[in-house]
Amino acid sequence: MGVVVRRSRSAAAGLLAALAVEFADELVDGTKSAAMPLIKHDLALTYLQVGLLAAVPLILGSLIELPVGVLSGSGRRRRRFVLTGGLVFIVAVLGAGLAGSFPVLLAALVVFFPASGAFVSLTQSALMDADPARRGPLMARWTLAGSAGSVAGPLLVAAVLAAGGSWRLAFVLVAIAGAVSWLAIAATGAAGPAGQPADADPDDDSADWPGLRAAIRISARAGSLRWLVLLEVADLLLDVFTAFLALYLVSAMHASPSIAALGVAIRLGAGLAGYAMLTPMLDRIDGRRLLRASVLAAGLLVPAFLLVPGIAAKLALLAALSIATAPWYPVLMAELYASLPGRSGLAVSLSSAAGLAGAAGPLAVGLLAQHLGLSWAMAVLCVVPLVMLAVPASARRDGRGPGSAKLRCRD
Repeated sequence: MGVVVRRSRSAAAGLLAALAVEFADELVDGTKSAAMPLIKHDLALTYLQVGLLAAVPLILGSLIELPVGVLSGSGRRRRRFVLTGGLVFIVAVLGAGLAGSFPVLLAALVVFFPASGAFVSLTQSALMDADPARRGPLMARWTLAGSAGSVAGPLLVAAVLAAGGSWRLAFVLVAIAGAVSWLAIAATGAAGPAGQPADADPDDDSADWPGLRAAIRISARAGSLRWLVLLEVADLLLDVFTAFLALYLVSAMHASPSIAALGVAIRLGAGLAGYAMLTPMLDRIDGRRLLRASVLAAGLLVPAFLLVPGIAAKLALLAALSIATAPWYPVLMAELYASLPGRSGLAVSLSSAAGLAGAAGPLAVGLLAQHLGLSWAMAVLCVVPLVMLAVPASARRDGRGPGSAKLRCRD
């Protein structure tokens, strides 16, 4: 009985440590977004430089991050990657907060991306490996923690400024949060919720290193490409939609900047509520069935949001849409890991590669907005649910592996 209690406590500690890592990662993003106007002013940045701060770290950082998943393998080697990445993560955040010029800030953000891949993405893969039968519910908890971090970032900046501090202090506090999460992972042995430490399989360090050609064959045979495509398509109505939301409300609805900010707050807050509701739902409901229902709902809500004339009704539909799309990322990521059992590092690298291709999404929306107007560019997003409906239907016929089973929590 005592052994069971200790394992249960170890499982809970490991899960909390992993969620703290994701919270800290999204806290960085939320803080950076909220502080960008202050950063631009203090460092005298041009709009071109602001754009480069968004694009260059994404591209170069993703290229550097690309091999991290497969090179990390599993077991002790993955644990070393996680802890080393965490240390670089902390240093990069501190470097960004202390940067006195554009090149230094850019370098810090470029370093941050692969560090986040090693620290955060590999922690996620360890979480998925620890208890494959609970991938869906665990991904829901992971996404909830990240959503809380993204909401907390702007609140942290506002609190620091209200107390008389600067955006630099906010970055220092975020680095401290990252250090706390690193200590939690180090103390728990990066244990997963099943109480399995990351170094419990020291002889399995090369399990995730199939080689490039073999990796392509494995992912094609396992059907992983389907889930990678869906993740990038879904992102058009997740992060890309959020990125253009405030601009859309101002340009198309002629809303004030304060109303646009309210719209973003409703988007993030409703998404957080959706993730909170999703966690117990995935304990009882098949993930793919829930995904299909949410896509059907989004297929109605997206055009309704774009067509409704009043700002109040539009914000209400925005909240409903944000809740409806909550299952997309956690369910799709759980399916990606399920399609590659025993090769979670490969799933991390494939996700990074797909992210490079997915970077074309916001560029495409921007180009359409430039030539047709933002309203028409946003209207194109109505096709996203149609694509999302088609591919899971074909996936359900496969009946392959644990991803086809119901994603239930074990008692």
